[in-house]
Amino acid sequence: MLWTASLCLLWASSILCVPVNKQRQRLLLISFDGFRWDYDHDVETPNLDQMAKDGVKALYVTPPYLTVTSPTHFTLLTGRYIENHGVIHNMWFNTTTKEKKPYYQTQFVNEWWDNGTLPIWITAQRQGLKAGSLHFPGTASSYQGEVAMMRDVEPRLYNYKNETAWRENTDKVMGWFRDQDLDFVSLYFGEPDGTGHKYGPDSPQRREMVKQVDRTVGYIRSSAKEHGLAEHLNIIITADHGMSTVYRNGVVEEITLSKIPGFSFKDVSFYLVDYGPSGMLLPKPDKLEKVYNALKGAHPHLHVYKKEEMPDRLHFAKSDRILPIILWADPGYLINGYFPVQFNKGEHGFDNQEMDMKPFFRAVGPAFHKNLEVGPFETVNIYPLMCHILGIQPEVNDGHLNATKHMLVTSDSTKGTDTNILQNVFTGLIAVAGFLVLVFIVMISHKIVKNRKEDKRSDSSKHLPDNNSVKQTSF
Repeated sequence: MLWTASLCLLWASSILCVPVNKQRQRLLLISFDGFRWDYDHDVETPNLDQMAKDGVKALYVTPPYLTVTSPTHFTLLTGRYIENHGVIHNMWFNTTTKEKKPYYQTQFVNEWWDNGTLPIWITAQRQGLKAGSLHFPGTASSYQGEVAMMRDVEPRLYNYKNETAWRENTDKVMGWFRDQDLDFVSLYFGEPDGTGHKYGPDSPQRREMVKQVDRTVGYIRSSAKEHGLAEHLNIIITADHGMSTVYRNGVVEEITLSKIPGFSFKDVSFYLVDYGPSGMLLPKPDKLEKVYNALKGAHPHLHVYKKEEMPDRLHFAKSDRILPIILWADPGYLINGYFPVQFNKGEHGFDNQEMDMKPFFRAVGPAFHKNLEVGPFETVNIYPLMCHILGIQPEVNDGHLNATKHMLVTSDSTKGTDTNILQNVFTGLIAVAGFLVLVFIVMISHKIVKNRKEDKRSDSSKHLPDNNSVKQTSF
């Protein structure tokens, strides 16, 4: 009986070490390119609103500078400022050959991306998890010879607006989670960026595209349920940057470098301008001061910095890829080279402190509180948050978990589990108490039975003849 009691106690105490809700934490990171923080203010967005009630909504988030697509997305994947991860522009370029490659072709220039910083796909896989990516900038590259386990790169001339394709891509990703047993996936949608560029952020076309985004958010969550993922899949939805209206048609004096007195492209060996409100210049030998002095103060809405003079808050100076002179314009203004060649009604690439450059942020799932609105934070902090949820050790990064941990149900996380420690202890104590009661009842019952047996023996002995008296009578 003592052995049985000990076994019961051992079994009960072991329950204290077993998670009650053993639940694998999975994570889906979604980017809707160019979704500004306030795009849901002038459009009915029932699905985004419901997501906020079911999870967390940030007032806005601040992307890194330079506020363009590839650099800011790689910050999401690495938690590093652009000067540290080295993907400094949408375009790969070579200052010696003067060669440039546009956004899509740059996706396949491996050395542009594989620059010493690992995206979260590789970090997760090296620590035993499974990761995938669909259309996310950087997906096409390998990193130290490794790629995401599951990946899908959009074809050339891809239609980023196709809502049917959005749903197909959503179901593909959910299938990866279910059938390929993935732990993390990044998913990219190219809108409402394209619509914001073409028609402007205040246009009815942009508002219609936001409705499409909202429908897709609803579809994403319903697809997660259909694939049996809803209860253990965390979803983070954000964007790379916002969008600002461009001033044109004689409303303002445009910035055209060739028209600035004292400046000449003959003094420049390489330049990146005509791509919105930002630019970089590589002056010829001994021409840096001449170029700098000609441009500095030449236009009231043009900011000109030597690389080493860049404001520390922008974290855009340390990389060897950044050219010696950096230019950016105030919101609404573009930087033209010889003459205007770009006629978008909306643009990004401005100072990341400008409100028009701020993206939105939503998060929902078992790791997150419900119906919680939080203040703004930098997107560089999303990476350590994701690593924490997945239970992996992050690479060196510029973010801080302290900036986001108040969103989480618990700041403690273990790999592959979602364990409520207090609930485990409480349940374990109940189990131990229950077994102790059981052992007590068994022991009492055993005692009662033993006593009854002894009483029966005693009663029986009273009815037996005494040996001595028998002998005496016989005698």
